[in-house]
Amino acid sequence: MYVQSVSTRDVAAVMAERGLKDVTSSQVSRAAATLDDELEKWRRRPLGEIRQLILDACYKKVRYDGVVIDVAVLSAVGILSDGRRSALGVSVALSEAAVHWRDFLNDLVARGMRSVSDDHAALGAARKAVLPSVPWQRCQFHLAQNAVHHCPTVKARGEIGEKLREVFDAPDRLAAETALKAAVKYFSESAPKLATWMESNVPEGLTALSFPKKQREKLRTSNGIERPIQQEIKRRTVKVRVFPNAESLLRLVSAILVEIDDEWTSSTKRYLPEAEADMVR
Repeated sequence: MYVQSVSTRDVAAVMAERGLKDVTSSQVSRAAATLDDELEKWRRRPLGEIRQLILDACYKKVRYDGVVIDVAVLSAVGILSDGRRSALGVSVALSEAAVHWRDFLNDLVARGMRSVSDDHAALGAARKAVLPSVPWQRCQFHLAQNAVHHCPTVKARGEIGEKLREVFDAPDRLAAETALKAAVKYFSESAPKLATWMESNVPEGLTALSFPKKQREKLRTSNGIERPIQQEIKRRTVKVRVFPNAESLLRLVSAILVEIDDEWTSSTKRYLPEAEADMVR
């Protein structure tokens, strides 16, 4: 019940209805803590070949030294050589600063992750430090959201979506770069800061165009981690407004990821479609 997001008090209430009236929320918390060894083994399990790595983070409230703060839950999903997904790991950090992302990525590499092929400067810096030769794809959905924040006028906000669609929906990398140059030129006079931002940031959202057409839809955004991982974490932690400590948060999110990973790895269904013969190399 605890792993399925039932609060410790509600667990105690359910048990009382079943006749175990002496069960307290503290006892439920202690029982949940017995999961720690098993969950730690899962977080430390060896990894192998990962074709694509998807990274994301969300924030949860934790009581720290008597003060409630927001901490980052860093998570990683890998796409295996057979096209299935695997939840690789999770970490609770004080923020999404580069040092925390770097530690998280270093841990994945130390566990044997190899052959891996949104805007966050710290994540980008950590990726360059740990995985410098790996092609980098920023989530196109988040890029579009970020672009709106750089629009100085209502007119620009109304136009940016159409311009980015022309770039992201281009049939190949060359066509996308041509469309991007045209968009940068279009905004260069009316919204120069937006144009500069686009020229520097949007190319990082075009890496997916180097993959086969059937695979691009799955690789162009971070949906591969957001929908199954982040939304499930949000759903199951909604009743826990403030976690008593970072350990309790890590315990619950780890249990959620273990459950998701078991479902993925026991399934024969591919997440990433098989590449067609005309694969772009």
